[in-house]
Amino acid sequence: MATGWAGDGAVQDQIDATVKDAIKRARSQLPTGPGLSHCEECDAEIPEARRKAVPGVRLCIACQEIRDREQAGAAGYNRRGSKDSQLR
Repeated sequence: MATGWAGDGAVQDQIDATVKDAIKRARSQLPTGPGLSHCEECDAEIPEARRKAVPGVRLCIACQEIRDREQAGAAGYNRRGSKDSQLR
C-alpha cells in the first residue's frame, strides 16, 4: 500500500523499533551482580524465594514497587507513536 514518502513497511518498522527499544530499556534495568539479603533502602530482609527468582535483587518488594511507580512516570515519549506526523 502506498503511503506517500514512506516505504511499504514503514509502519511495521516503527512498531518493531518501538518494541526493541522497550526490551532494551527493560533489560538495562535488570539487577546485576550479587543480590542482597536485606533491602538497601529500608533494611528489611529479602526472602530467599525472591533472591532466587530475581538474581541480583537489591530491594524488598515494597521498596521495588515504590521505585517502579516513580520510574513509570519517566518512561519517556514514544517518538514513533504518531504515524500521521512521521509518515507524511
